[in-house]
Amino acid sequence: MILSLAALGLTLLGAWVCACWMYENLRSLVQIVVAMLTPYFVPAENKTLVERYGKWAVITGCTDGIGRQYAFQLAARGLNIVLISRTPEKLMAVAAEIEQRHQVKTKWIAADFSLGRPIFEKLRQELAGVPVGILVNNVGTNTDFPDDFETASEDKLWEIINVNIGAATMMTRLVLPEMKQRRQGAIVNISSGSELQPLPYLTIYAASKAYVRNFTLALQHELEPFGITCQLVSPLYVTTKMNQYSTTLMEGGVFIPNAESYAKFAVFSLGKTKRTTGYWSHGIQYCVAQFAPEWARTIIGGTMNKVFRKEYYAQQKAAKAK
Repeated sequence: MILSLAALGLTLLGAWVCACWMYENLRSLVQIVVAMLTPYFVPAENKTLVERYGKWAVITGCTDGIGRQYAFQLAARGLNIVLISRTPEKLMAVAAEIEQRHQVKTKWIAADFSLGRPIFEKLRQELAGVPVGILVNNVGTNTDFPDDFETASEDKLWEIINVNIGAATMMTRLVLPEMKQRRQGAIVNISSGSELQPLPYLTIYAASKAYVRNFTLALQHELEPFGITCQLVSPLYVTTKMNQYSTTLMEGGVFIPNAESYAKFAVFSLGKTKRTTGYWSHGIQYCVAQFAPEWARTIIGGTMNKVFRKEYYAQQKAAKAK
């Protein structure tokens, strides 16, 4: 009798452990499927983003890549757009194109997040009176190519810390009080698949994205009682300027979409799931990666970055030969 109860207990414990493991490893793929099916089976959830969150969206790092496409996708859904980046000429061009294509209001703010704390008082003043419904913390930076940690300059290391960690933290802090007061809003934090494990040769970049992941998941619990969405978006490789050190990555493909394709799906997932890779094939990759132990993912990631570093050196050599 005692042995039977012990066996039953171990069986139930094993089933519980397996269920938890499967949930954690399949979560991102399941959420992609849920995001796709929700509009068809839960009509009440199919509100417009303006109805759900408000009329204004703020996007940081918005003149290129994923951030630029987020701005256009949100404008296409009727939101007015505040663009924040460091180059006035690019900001004016993007703002003009958005207004021409989507007939919404725009505002642009030139700000260099690499400067850290001093810029946020200016941003606070510029955003005063703007009822921010959606904040997309997209701005990010990286080293020019995968390399040994100590080869990066101190200036570059501080830049990554200020941009990848400081910007998301302080921009969120800036807009949250009014969102809480209205009990309405969304914070979208763009992380990276590199959050999954330590990543040799892109050491500080991956570490900064692990911060974004934990920061976002903790905020989800804090903000849920106030009706505020806090979404973690963890893209894998996308053909953007940040990955141009690799000819392989810039070729794109089914598993490496361009920024426009990626942003279309990522914006579609807003309001439907709190945690996503943002793209269907990235969900599959993220899911499969989690089946390997962390030490194996770390070795694989380091090996891939060595290959990408060789590609970068080949590019530099070819450029000099011209």
